[in-house]
Amino acid sequence: MRLDLADVCIRSFRRDDAAALVREADNRAVWLTLRDRFPHPYTATDAAAFLTAVAAQAPESDFAIAAPAGLIGGIGVQRQPDVHRLSAEIGYWLGEAYWRRGIATRAVRAFTEHLFATTPLERLQAFVFATNPASTRVLEKAGYQFEGRLRRAVLKDGRLLDQLVYAALRP
Repeated sequence: MRLDLADVCIRSFRRDDAAALVREADNRAVWLTLRDRFPHPYTATDAAAFLTAVAAQAPESDFAIAAPAGLIGGIGVQRQPDVHRLSAEIGYWLGEAYWRRGIATRAVRAFTEHLFATTPLERLQAFVFATNPASTRVLEKAGYQFEGRLRRAVLKDGRLLDQLVYAALRP
């Protein structure tokens, strides 16, 4: 899969993304915005394991956000099971050097449009730590609506945090 967004693209991960993945992901500021399954520190071993897992996905659900010079982040979707089968969770991250440039907003918007155009999904949702207002702005600018606050729902870096729920529905 490849979605071109002018100066960046969303594309399938490649084996040669490993070094850039470590460079961009091994950052405490990035890790603080993500679930703990995203490791910190992020090592070459972590990158190799992730790229191996992604290569085995069917259907593919995790993608690179890349600039002409290479990988700068990631975006993905987790389809939900059982009665939630028409819903999915979207997640994304960017290397810190690429924050505040509108890249995440464009990526989330394009990926959302792509998912609604190519899958039977009716709902995409995102869960954001209340300590991450930049991500809430990304979602709002990408057309997601705030649906609620899950109070004291997350333990991250030894802190109990609220989690915010945003969603987009099939147009």
